[in-house]
Amino acid sequence: MRAAYLPGNRTVDLKDVPVPTPGHGQVLLRMRASTICGSDLRAIYREHLGTGPEAYQDVVGGHEPSGEVVAVGPGVKERAVGDRVVVYHISGCGLCEECRKGYQISCTSPMRAAYGWQRDGGHADFLLAEEADLLLLPDNLTFLDGACVACGFGTAYEALCRLDVSGRDRLLVVGLGPVGLAAGLLARAMGVTEVIGSDPSPERRQIAERLGAVTTQVDESLPVEQVGADASVDCSGAGAGQLAALRGTRRWGRVALVGEGAELTVDVSEAIIHRQLTLHGSWVSSTVRMAELLDRLSRWELHPSVVVTDTFGIESAADAYALADSGRTGKVGITWD
Repeated sequence: MRAAYLPGNRTVDLKDVPVPTPGHGQVLLRMRASTICGSDLRAIYREHLGTGPEAYQDVVGGHEPSGEVVAVGPGVKERAVGDRVVVYHISGCGLCEECRKGYQISCTSPMRAAYGWQRDGGHADFLLAEEADLLLLPDNLTFLDGACVACGFGTAYEALCRLDVSGRDRLLVVGLGPVGLAAGLLARAMGVTEVIGSDPSPERRQIAERLGAVTTQVDESLPVEQVGADASVDCSGAGAGQLAALRGTRRWGRVALVGEGAELTVDVSEAIIHRQLTLHGSWVSSTVRMAELLDRLSRWELHPSVVVTDTFGIESAADAYALADSGRTGKVGITWD
């Protein structure tokens, strides 16, 4: 099978490797869609961080997979050949407190392994997955929808739930890349009528406006300090963006920081304490929350794939990564017929 590896230095290495055989409790998926995440770009495509949960172990890339079950190993209890599934992209130990809550993303065991980071991910014709990591994809959602949920939409939904947004709120979304677009679209579906968007990229601002992910843009006529949002979410992963989310939030407001990879220098007393802000650090999502999101997307008839602006075949994975790295598009995906 064809498989894409990420050796760093903005390169993609496409190899032919054997199709894996499922072991106990495992299933083999024929990949149908696998999208590219900003974390892949930041921490693997451009460089290798090498330590902690982002340590890349020279495995097949891609942690946003969706596909069809084509074989099951011994001990598989619920999944069957033909099932359409989304892969929750972290395999946890299943025993620690975090795993028992469904937050395998925060698994504290050395056994923790993320698809595309410490175990083979979705940028290949087939993927070997643990049954426990699979979520059923509703019939009215596409495989590309599922791939978008596997990380990006799941991450955005978790943050919005932490903020407890509703129709009462004015929401500020800082960073209108794929996660920011997801946050705006989901917030609108959850009843928020006013979503203010901020991004330095004119292309991304245009995409957000076209999709209806935002109702207003931060610009010269509306500086971020004058937004006065009830709740804000930073999806930029930049210190300046995180600071903008804090400054754009009214007193007694709520802020969720989602974008990773930045350092934030701030006068804590002035920016947070004296303004009585509630600050959330929100890291991906739980399997419980992701299953809830899939059900709601199905009922809302909201297709996450609307944020995908470009798709490529696996043979063009290098082109897909180069385009995603440009920072001018929406979500970029790898798909199979």
